[in-house]
Amino acid sequence: MKKLINDPGDVVDEMLDGMVTVHPEYVRRLDGQEVLVREDAPVDGKVGVVSGGGSGHEPTHAGYLGEGMLDGAAAGEIFTSPTADQLGEMVKACDGGEGVLCVVKNYEGDVMNFDTGAEMAEMEDVEVEQVVVDDDVAVEDSLYTSGRRGVCGTVFVHKVAGAKAAEGAELSEVKRVAEKANDNVGTMGTALTSCVTPEKGEPTFDLGEEEIELGIGIHGEPGTERVKHMPADEITDHLTEAVLEDLGTDAGTEVATIVNGMGGTPLSELYVVNRRLQELLDEKDVETWDAWVGDYMTSLDMMGCSITVLELDDELKELLAAPADTPALKVQ
Repeated sequence: MKKLINDPGDVVDEMLDGMVTVHPEYVRRLDGQEVLVREDAPVDGKVGVVSGGGSGHEPTHAGYLGEGMLDGAAAGEIFTSPTADQLGEMVKACDGGEGVLCVVKNYEGDVMNFDTGAEMAEMEDVEVEQVVVDDDVAVEDSLYTSGRRGVCGTVFVHKVAGAKAAEGAELSEVKRVAEKANDNVGTMGTALTSCVTPEKGEPTFDLGEEEIELGIGIHGEPGTERVKHMPADEITDHLTEAVLEDLGTDAGTEVATIVNGMGGTPLSELYVVNRRLQELLDEKDVETWDAWVGDYMTSLDMMGCSITVLELDDELKELLAAPADTPALKVQ
């Protein structure tokens, strides 16, 4: 293993300090916690929108702290849920008097600890609601979940909820649009290689030299099948068809898409995938309203990608187009 780390046990702590050093105008760290919040949190009179999960998926989640997106992000150890105490402190720190929405990826540890953290905050008179994101169309249950996994579609949910909160909407409305985004988004990914966690120091799963995994999870959980490596267009067709079939996307539908890198994939290859994705959507008379390409929710140094499709209406388009200013995503 060759990584730019010191002690593997200090990676998350040092990463968070490094983020604060480079982005002090956006974020600050809660004392004694592996939690970052907006520099100006809590924002009086605005619903707080928070998220969190295991580290190793950067820029998710702290990269999306700022105006128009998240108010707080809790960082667990690599691929491990934050503790309930961390989550409770984050929720309280982001309450500006109008309540807090927690956006939770559907992993059992995250759901359980967010539930407990919310209860702790509610005991101190903070109103808390939650939305559990489950956009991965590949598998119904996995090593870490009951039901579908929450993956890159979560970023769209962050954007929509954050924009609604920035409008001054009530907590119930912020939750409603977050659920709307979740109900209309699907994602499927593929791995060309495993990832290497700092603690383990070796690949988290075995993948043959000529093999790829279709439907992989962001922690390396098994996908739908392991197949021989194929050209980019064939991989793109497989992922896209699975997402569109699951969504039941009709001709004439407007969508937003993400071609997301898993951490070790060159941007040039992601553009190759996006080229075929847009061709395929055009063939199906599905109109791309907006397309994002880059690393939005990674898996350490894994090579591979995921494709996300969000079906849109006028409300979701307006919220996606609303201004956002965060370290990892800016919308003017």
